[in-house]
Amino acid sequence: MNLLSINNLSKAYGAKVLFNKISFGINYGEKVALVAQNGSGKTTLFKILKGIEIADEGEVVFRKDTTVGFLDQNFAFDETLSIQQLIDGADNTFVRCIRNYDAVIKLSETNHSDDVATKLEDALNEMNHLDAWHYEKNIVEILSRLEIRDTTQIISTLSGGQKKRVALALTLINKPTLIIMDEPTNHLDIEMIEWLENYLQDASISILLVTHDRYFLDEVCDRIIEIDNHNLYEYKGNFDYYLEKKAEREQIASAEIDKARNLYRKEIVWVRKMPKARGTKSKSRVDAFYEIEKKAKQKRIEKKLELTTKMQRMGSKIVELHNITKTFPNKKILSEAFTYTFIPGEKIGVVGKNGTGKTTLLNIIQGKEQVDSGKVSLGDTIVFGYYSQGGMVINQDKRIIEIVRDIAEHIPLANGTSLSASQLLTRFNFTPNVQFSYAHTLSGGEKRRLFLLTVLMKNPNFLILDEPTNDLDIVTLQTLEDFLEEFKGCVLIVSHDRYFIDRLVDHTFVLEGDGAIKDFPGNYTEYRTWKATHKNEAMPELIVEAPVEEKKPVEQITPVAPAKKISFKIKHELEQLDKDIPKLEKQKLDLENKLASGITDFAEIQKISNELKTISDALDEKSMRWLEIQEEL
Repeated sequence: MNLLSINNLSKAYGAKVLFNKISFGINYGEKVALVAQNGSGKTTLFKILKGIEIADEGEVVFRKDTTVGFLDQNFAFDETLSIQQLIDGADNTFVRCIRNYDAVIKLSETNHSDDVATKLEDALNEMNHLDAWHYEKNIVEILSRLEIRDTTQIISTLSGGQKKRVALALTLINKPTLIIMDEPTNHLDIEMIEWLENYLQDASISILLVTHDRYFLDEVCDRIIEIDNHNLYEYKGNFDYYLEKKAEREQIASAEIDKARNLYRKEIVWVRKMPKARGTKSKSRVDAFYEIEKKAKQKRIEKKLELTTKMQRMGSKIVELHNITKTFPNKKILSEAFTYTFIPGEKIGVVGKNGTGKTTLLNIIQGKEQVDSGKVSLGDTIVFGYYSQGGMVINQDKRIIEIVRDIAEHIPLANGTSLSASQLLTRFNFTPNVQFSYAHTLSGGEKRRLFLLTVLMKNPNFLILDEPTNDLDIVTLQTLEDFLEEFKGCVLIVSHDRYFIDRLVDHTFVLEGDGAIKDFPGNYTEYRTWKATHKNEAMPELIVEAPVEEKKPVEQITPVAPAKKISFKIKHELEQLDKDIPKLEKQKLDLENKLASGITDFAEIQKISNELKTISDALDEKSMRWLEIQEEL
């Protein structure tokens, strides 16, 4: 039974196309994940499904009797109401069924007619069919699992994370036919995520969701759809299957584009010869040329995001925690004295339920939070790179390249070379035309990627990552994981993403909410496995081998291929292209907006159309030239 059909849906904002003529459907019981890079239109698609945004073309059709529940990243409540009032105000099939049953029962107490008896029988059948007898029990379980204990709390007094959990609880309590969820695991601790996985595996629940959590995706979803370069691709299988088939598709597409570009360079010489005699040329060859041109100017598969940093030298002393304690009124963070000495290159995960003090511990290590007793001692060479949950404060009216240039014009790399601010942004998949856009045009995920860039620009040797996976797309996460695996400094990670933690950490600080930190010698999954089989046993000790001081070997210089020198002429041309392309993009957007403004003067329309063609041709030519230079560098 088809619940949702999306047919030839397109959406663009000016010159920025998000998706073009995409089509897919969701059947009853299906659990589908939507995957795409940040800025590709995932959230916009959800807004179109919700009716907040309007598509440029195409249609969205929900089955007539389908009830839909939306869990957005940004949710709006009446801030003056309590949690209980929101629950009581629910209007769903179960509530209506229970109200009808209660009303018929009350009526039957005074009216014993056959008509009332029939109504009572119908009400009983509906209660049985929906299993509405357990509705209240279901509410209690959901609230308990999401740790929503005091339902008298007013919404305005809740934190962002608490509001997200209330929004999730209300979505599940209403039991819609189809649930559409945008990053449902954000602001949930790991135990909540594992419970949610089990809950959503119910065969009667149909889901369309966006998530970066790969374990969650694998456990819950049976189909993956991807928006890539404005088009939609479907994969019926798990995440590993998706990665394999996506790599095959990209390899084939890149080969086809390269082949078309080589042929285009040859054919363009032929087409440009003797323009006056063009009518005598083979029409089929001319037509074929334009098809080749279209293929050659397609966007090539983007190079993988490159995370690069020149780590500051790390001395023998890093960070030492000596018998530290920390408590707040009515909350124990470190009631038992905690001692730890960090060693070079180690990667530590920090796990625990919400409110156990994970972020407080990170702040103590950096000296941002004072301890009640004990001492935190930092090495002289330590440079922290802190990727916080809150993100960076961005001036929304600044261009992206200006934000980066405010930190540094040139960024040194580990191999002794350096990158300009523009080159670094390009490595982080901010193309030249995007670099000159204003910050407010970026999606939430793109802003997080920009924040990550600014953290690494400072060349830290001790990275502290507080929920780094929130709002980052899967491609960026994979690249970040690769970078962290090779990072020679210390890494401390707080994350609810089990895949991320499992892949990276050597051992785990466990905050169990009793004011003590326990150091487990393994990753999160190993900790959960151990805990399930050793409930009443003390945690095994982590054996840390002291680093052996090696004799400094005679320094051997590995010959590095020198970076290809760029001529003054090419450098000047590239700088000019970086200036021209954003100007042409703006001119093109202005002309498109004029055409869309509703003008009726034919002469004016013809004039604008001719200008638009000229600008578009110039933009294509300069973009192609910019690409050719980049490939040669």
